[in-house]
Amino acid sequence: MSSGSSVDLLHLDPATWQPQPLHAGDRVWLETNCYIDVWAELLPALGHPAEAALAFTVLQDFEGDHFTFFKFPLEDLQALFGLAVQELAIYDTVEAHTLEQLHRGRPVLIEVDSHWLLDTGPTTYRKGHVKTTVAAIALDTAQRRFGYFHNTGYHVVSGDDYDGLFKAPPAQGMFPYVEFVKRGQVALSGQALVAASLGLLHGHLKHRPTINPIAAWRSALPEHFERLAARDMDYFHLYAFNLPRQLGANFEMLGTYLQWLGANGQAGLAEAAAAGRRIAEATKALQFQLARMANRRKFDATKLQLAPIEADYDLIVATLVARMG
Repeated sequence: MSSGSSVDLLHLDPATWQPQPLHAGDRVWLETNCYIDVWAELLPALGHPAEAALAFTVLQDFEGDHFTFFKFPLEDLQALFGLAVQELAIYDTVEAHTLEQLHRGRPVLIEVDSHWLLDTGPTTYRKGHVKTTVAAIALDTAQRRFGYFHNTGYHVVSGDDYDGLFKAPPAQGMFPYVEFVKRGQVALSGQALVAASLGLLHGHLKHRPTINPIAAWRSALPEHFERLAARDMDYFHLYAFNLPRQLGANFEMLGTYLQWLGANGQAGLAEAAAAGRRIAEATKALQFQLARMANRRKFDATKLQLAPIEADYDLIVATLVARMG
């Protein structure tokens, strides 16, 4: 392992760090899921426009019990930005391996217990135990300080929280899943980046869902409502995260991607971009409606306005298929 007990890749200050564009205050879904949110902050911090890597959002599908937990494909990040993301083999402590990779200039993505993350606030900090992913940027083992990206910002923990993250032994020898980001390959920019992103979009469109995923969800709602009626509100919150939130956040990202293409010389996408934003807004309203139903223990699928969301999905796909040939 490398010598030295501390390293700071980017020398960031959590007090002055401003959320990046994909976490701007006017977003409908300010937070999406832990993996998307980490890269939404990390990519711009490394000098790359995260919007260019959002072509994969056309793949969003209804998976029967959830909407796709959408994530940046690692192959796309390498093709666009020269970032090679690999699994980090953990056989020593996570702390030691993280320090080694940071000394090599490589951010490290770690699955951690949000119980020890101060930025999770009143939801899980020192209360619940929820798995989440952070991007390690700075580590000082002597001072017990850890700087990382999580959710919409850059944060630092220390003391007992540091010990909770790095000093507790893994349960029954089960190490967390950890990745490291190898940098140094050539990153694309300008029109070369736009062309490569369009190429990825063309490829992803070939693997889009065969049926409208919102229509598929509509068909499954009666069965889902039976489960929701039999479970408590904690179950509902998990349901809301994995269905309306993943659906809405994904299509807000797709709308943002189409806006980015439009701003980079690709005409004819404004209407589809607006449709992505409408899906985001409609699913946020739908989530609140579902919450009221869950509180009252009365579920009625006919009260949900899903037809406009289905129509906007069809508009986006038709536009992209026509645009991409």
